[in-house]
Amino acid sequence: MGTVTTVELIGYVASALIVLSLLMASILRLRIINLIGAAVFAVYGTLIGSWPVIVTNAAIVVIDVYHLAIIVRDHRKQGYFEVVQVPPDSPILDRFVRFHHDEIARFEPRFPGLHTDQRAWMVLRDAVPVGAVVGELHDDELRLDLDHVVAEHRDFTAGEVLYGRSGVFQELGVVAVTSRADTPAHRRYLERMGFVPEGDRWRRPVGPVDVSA
Repeated sequence: MGTVTTVELIGYVASALIVLSLLMASILRLRIINLIGAAVFAVYGTLIGSWPVIVTNAAIVVIDVYHLAIIVRDHRKQGYFEVVQVPPDSPILDRFVRFHHDEIARFEPRFPGLHTDQRAWMVLRDAVPVGAVVGELHDDELRLDLDHVVAEHRDFTAGEVLYGRSGVFQELGVVAVTSRADTPAHRRYLERMGFVPEGDRWRRPVGPVDVSA
């Protein structure tokens, strides 16, 4: 078998990026990786002098840029994500938790399930449930049992809305929110949300509502 040329390598890289994009659960990641793959494919088409490859992938780039612009626009809308308090025995909350049981177990394996002593909220995207937050009040601290958003929206600002402008924790009068970090993925999420390790839990002070977001 002959040596792979630089041009062929570019084609292989482009193909790999396109395939990788289709494996993404996150819409944002899918669009970004697909855009990069199409751009590399357009370069490949230019190098081999193939107009069908160039035109097709240039069109894909334009389509991806268009959809990414929509995502960014909606991302900035005040109502894109909202957080609504629900009773812990809410049928919708129970259905959400049971439906996403396996994924929840991967990220937060010590989630104890729902019970009446908890406080609970649903995270909505354009009024559609995409996340659930559950915790227990202990004096002036809210100890989270669950903070889960579905994969399609995990790259957006659901967490920033929850801990920022939603004001749900400020309404409780708590001074801090704490959480376990049982998996690397959840630990990274907590770090992005401003939690810091404190003993066997991670802690985030509750400050003023972020109205600038």
